[in-house]
Amino acid sequence: MPKASARGREPRKPAPPPEFSRRVDVSRMGRLEHRMDIKANAEERAALAKRFDLVELAELSARLVLKKRGDGTPGAGAVEMTGRWHARLAQRCVATLEPVWAELGDGIRLFFGDAPDGAAADPLDDDGWPEPIEDGVIDAGEAVAQLMGVALDPYPRAPGAPAP
Repeated sequence: MPKASARGREPRKPAPPPEFSRRVDVSRMGRLEHRMDIKANAEERAALAKRFDLVELAELSARLVLKKRGDGTPGAGAVEMTGRWHARLAQRCVATLEPVWAELGDGIRLFFGDAPDGAAADPLDDDGWPEPIEDGVIDAGEAVAQLMGVALDPYPRAPGAPAP
């Protein structure tokens, strides 16, 4: 049965499952680095293309290192995820609707864990607060998908497209 929203009026729909899920059980990581190379398959790429309104997602991959932290810094006991992601994709030109191909990618440095006890998260502070660990699991694939989504050009333009 769907849960009621905070206002208690409308039921809250459960979030759809991630299209590119690569779950890591934090309790099984130990203290050593956990290295992983992930790559979206054709079905996952098609679902992500739909989610992000892409003409095509030809490639989405990442090389990641996950490591538990426990050095007393904010977020101690958290998990740090570093690495690089890469995508090759086509978006629609905002003027001509032609496909506009792009290669995107960037470095990754994310922290997963809980905010320090008693601390209130600052929604404007991107560096100080870790992403949540849900049910002891980090979804590295969903994190990479979200990073790609943020990196998309909001107004892709084909070469020679008329000015707005």
